[in-house]
Amino acid sequence: IERDLLLAFIFILPGPLLALLIAFIFPKCLLSQLYICMLKFLIRAISTSLDMGSWEEQVRQFLLDEEEHDDELFLVILPAIIPYLSEEKEPIHTSSLTSAKKVREILEGHESWCKSEFRMEPAIFKAIANFLRGENLLRDTRGVTVEEQLGMFMYMISHNDSNQMLQKAFQNNGETIHRKISEVFDIVPTLTQRFVKLPSSIQIHTKISTDSRFMPFFQNCIGAIDGTHIPITIAEHRAPPYRNRKGTLSHNVMVACDFDLNFTFVSCGWEGSASDAGVLRSAISKGFSLPEGKFYLVVGGYANTSSFIAPYRGVRYHLNHFRRRRSSQSGYENYKELFNHRHAILRNHIERAIGVLKKRFPILKVGTFHPINNQINITSATVAFHNIIRGQNGEEGWLDNQPEGDNNYPNDTESWKRTKRSNCTSDVGCLQ
Repeated sequence: IERDLLLAFIFILPGPLLALLIAFIFPKCLLSQLYICMLKFLIRAISTSLDMGSWEEQVRQFLLDEEEHDDELFLVILPAIIPYLSEEKEPIHTSSLTSAKKVREILEGHESWCKSEFRMEPAIFKAIANFLRGENLLRDTRGVTVEEQLGMFMYMISHNDSNQMLQKAFQNNGETIHRKISEVFDIVPTLTQRFVKLPSSIQIHTKISTDSRFMPFFQNCIGAIDGTHIPITIAEHRAPPYRNRKGTLSHNVMVACDFDLNFTFVSCGWEGSASDAGVLRSAISKGFSLPEGKFYLVVGGYANTSSFIAPYRGVRYHLNHFRRRRSSQSGYENYKELFNHRHAILRNHIERAIGVLKKRFPILKVGTFHPINNQINITSATVAFHNIIRGQNGEEGWLDNQPEGDNNYPNDTESWKRTKRSNCTSDVGCLQ
């Protein structure tokens, strides 16, 4: 009896649930009928265990009793499941331009096509793919090469495409697309660590050493720091901290760059309501440091220290303020204006670097469909690829024809205000 009860707990309790589940999903499935037969057998075996001499006798008696019924059941079920088993599914991905062919066609076609699809020249794309393969960061698999995998990711961050759109573009199923994109996301921290950093040897940059306006006053300056807001899509109940002062949802990104427009540091993920100074303080507490005696240029929103030099407050600073000055007023009112003007000229490098980054990767101008962690990783990935492309002497003149103003995109401040005036009921809905 104890043995029978144990078997009941092992087989009978899960059995009905599984049988009912299978029968509900596949009412004509033979497996559900087999579970029901097994259940009947165990129930009868336990109920008659006191009357029959042995377990073998119970099995034999049960099979004899059920033989005729099971034969009839089999004759009913078999014709029903044959059409289901033999049914051919209609293929979804029917284009002759497979993923491999598409990537090959882009890389072997006109250079402008590769710039449009992958945001870089074909030679640079191939060099990056070979690097990722050589460093064992990505691997060729039976169905997807490293070039295809890199192409999917670059296409996604270049066009803000969803999984479904990538399936159509690369003729792969959704699971493969998701897995390969995730594998690239996994190596983003490694790419950032390798390519977003200060050079090992810091010398006075030629932009300073060859210009008397900056030398020797800025000889220890190694670049500039600024914050930029990247739109995000996030659940409504988590949205308030991400509301920035312009009224949109974003995360606050702090970047540092040198005078070659290469990024030397990036900090992503802070809520849009966080101050630039707070993001910098957090970065310093987590290990962001400068070589001794060197400094970055920052705007007035940051504290003025020996490592982060801000302009004089209450004095003209922005370059357009000086451009508006008439020729008869070409001089500076005081030494503070002179310092601020030269400070602004050098600090303008960070604004140019951010501008190039957003032109190359327009995904940074809109909220995306990705989980919040991936949205943050996208920013880090674009910064890393920006440096890699520049390290390969990637041409940037073509980016001048790319949209510049955020007002051209549906998730920008003006769009949000217009949508809100149209009685949009939720921030997430407005972003989408």
